[in-house]
Amino acid sequence: MTDLSTTYLGLNLKNPLVASASPISKNIDKARKLEEAGVSAIVMYSLFEEQIIHESLELDHFLTRGTDSFAEALTYLPDGGMYSIGAEKYINQVAGLKKALTIPVIGSLNGVSKGGWTKYARQIQDAGADALELNLYYIPTDIDLTAQELENAQVELVAEVKSAISIPLAVKLSPFVTALPNFARRIVEAGADGLVLFNRFYQPDFDLEELAIVHSLDLSTSTELRLPLRWISILHGKVNADFALTSGVHTATDVLKAMMSGAKVAMMASNLLHNGDQVIPSMLNELSWWMESHEYESIKQMQGSMSQKSVREPAAFERANYMKVLGSWRDLP
Repeated sequence: MTDLSTTYLGLNLKNPLVASASPISKNIDKARKLEEAGVSAIVMYSLFEEQIIHESLELDHFLTRGTDSFAEALTYLPDGGMYSIGAEKYINQVAGLKKALTIPVIGSLNGVSKGGWTKYARQIQDAGADALELNLYYIPTDIDLTAQELENAQVELVAEVKSAISIPLAVKLSPFVTALPNFARRIVEAGADGLVLFNRFYQPDFDLEELAIVHSLDLSTSTELRLPLRWISILHGKVNADFALTSGVHTATDVLKAMMSGAKVAMMASNLLHNGDQVIPSMLNELSWWMESHEYESIKQMQGSMSQKSVREPAAFERANYMKVLGSWRDLP
């Protein structure tokens, strides 16, 4: 009997499949079905900073625009809709999920400025959340804002939030950082217990007939797994944090790859939004079957087995891989 259990942020989970932040967590009945289908934990949809500015935030110049394309947003935030809720409603939803579910519930905050976040982080904790995920999503559009200034502000934000809570803190990062390993280490040194790689960016499109910006949602595919897979493989063993892989998790094979890269959990949203909770049992069954057929006794046995520090050719994760791929191309006859 294979052991699918894993640990993430100090939480003992029955398997590595976690429902990542998405609109599904807004509906308690749907969340309960996810638990019944087999997910080991659920991440709440995010409480966005823009939604609670009027309550108490001191918003600095780092908050301008760009949150329209955060991975959970189905429309631009100013248009209202599903995510136009106040902090009080969000806190009540956390409490409702904790009452309805037995699996861990992870709260989620999406912000970029210091100020009122400590208040809401504490409220999410007090509502019963088992951990908190802080999303550092930001598109810098100010040409006077330097990378160092932005990174310093985000590190300070992590430290401030961590100081306000006693539950574990995970930080969801963007892949678009000049020196990601150093930034990841700084985030962990500021207090993060885990790192979630990566925020999935939705880009606006143009309607050429209406001359308008099109707000659309394109769900992920398994090909998007490669970016977080590569970076978790590189960071595993170098940064003292639990890694969660998100973006592109659709199959049991994707989950296996995530574990071998060094992740503790694989987070999934797009597949659940598209196909519903019925995909979960088959994924878990296939996961167990593959492990048995390849003589793996546990998930923990394989975690990090394909990371940069464990493989025979660690340079394959770096520029050498880029050259090999280009060199391997052959024109079709």
